[in-house]
Amino acid sequence: MLIVNGHVVDPETGLHEEADILVEGNRIKKIYVKSKNETSNAIRTGHEIIDASGCYVMPGFIDLHVHFRDPGLTYKEDIATGGAAAAKGGVTTVCAMPNTKPVVDSTDTLKYVIDKADRESPVHVKQLSSITMGMNGTELVDMKAMLDAGAVAFSEDGKSVMDIRLYRDAMKNVSELGAVIMAHCEDKDLVGNGVLNEGIASEKYNVAGICNSVEDVITARDILLAAETGARLHICHCSTKGTVELMRMAKGLGADVTAEVCPHHFTLTDADITTPDSNYKMNPPLRTKEDVQALIEGLVDGTMDCISTDHAPHSDEEKKKYFDEAPFGIVGLETSAALTYMTLVDTGLMDIMDMAKKMSHNPAKVIGIDDDYGKLTEGSVADIVIFNPNVEWTVDVNDFASKGHNTPYAGKVLKGKVMATVCEGKQVYKAN
Repeated sequence: MLIVNGHVVDPETGLHEEADILVEGNRIKKIYVKSKNETSNAIRTGHEIIDASGCYVMPGFIDLHVHFRDPGLTYKEDIATGGAAAAKGGVTTVCAMPNTKPVVDSTDTLKYVIDKADRESPVHVKQLSSITMGMNGTELVDMKAMLDAGAVAFSEDGKSVMDIRLYRDAMKNVSELGAVIMAHCEDKDLVGNGVLNEGIASEKYNVAGICNSVEDVITARDILLAAETGARLHICHCSTKGTVELMRMAKGLGADVTAEVCPHHFTLTDADITTPDSNYKMNPPLRTKEDVQALIEGLVDGTMDCISTDHAPHSDEEKKKYFDEAPFGIVGLETSAALTYMTLVDTGLMDIMDMAKKMSHNPAKVIGIDDDYGKLTEGSVADIVIFNPNVEWTVDVNDFASKGHNTPYAGKVLKGKVMATVCEGKQVYKAN
């Protein structure tokens, strides 16, 4: 395979110019940089040619936070449809959260996901283990056994481990094993029956509110525990200005802590909920303009390390319910790249290199796969996304590869489109 005429963006080497990429097998064999008068013309015969004219060629995106609902909830999504949605969004590696039915708390369930992903997913699926058995918060899983069986990290996503002694033990284990915890920061007692952000949204729709301290209190707790135990900690789906400040504090303390932000949290506010549409219901909820600005500033200045989706598909029937009955969550794999580009890059807040860092290079480091992934260098695995920054398109949920149609962006015009995705040297998606 030969990818020609593209503008290659590689955070590893800083390459940011027109180049051709030769792929042999599942690896990048050679990069021909035009400014160095390197040309691939002599080898074009006999290779599959992908013309990337007018496009950025970046390392395949790595999404640290998705819900593929498999096993047990496959009417919402399964590994095959989730993998197809990822490929369509330029994502070549996903980290699947363990809150399935059954919970991924045993090596048997973990093996089921890994084996099915190998058979059915066009992209890499890295599976997380829960922190506690059944995600009940009372007994730790066998962390070493789960790591040995292929778990990439630990999370109780959807809730926090509220028993602080037990959680500290988990942190100590993670530190000793060289693993990472991905934390959903939510104070169970403080959130109560919260539905939407406390303020304009909760008042307008007469539902219980979720205050910022629901997230901030547990974020602070987790950072302090990580700093004390030496555990590697990744804070999921950050939504508040307080969390951004806490991340600045954590890095000042020298804690091994990283953080992600989802596109919906840096593109929408609670004021955007103008109709009782449960596609605007997610956890954490959409916050205020002040929170959004803080998240964007954190992404721009490097305080916030990664952009993930928290892709959370639900059935149309579930999302048709009113706010207080509908489940939390929206899909995001197929809109993430465009939302990031048009909000952060096209506006001049970031360079395209920063986008590649936040969506690929940094996530690879978080889960320790950066020897081969998250970069476009000779010898690295050929996971590649070809992205056209000039194409505008309208979000049509009926065109989604995901089973989930639950997005607040339906009907919206976005700018920037994934034209092709290559995973392990094979083209797994091509735009129509």
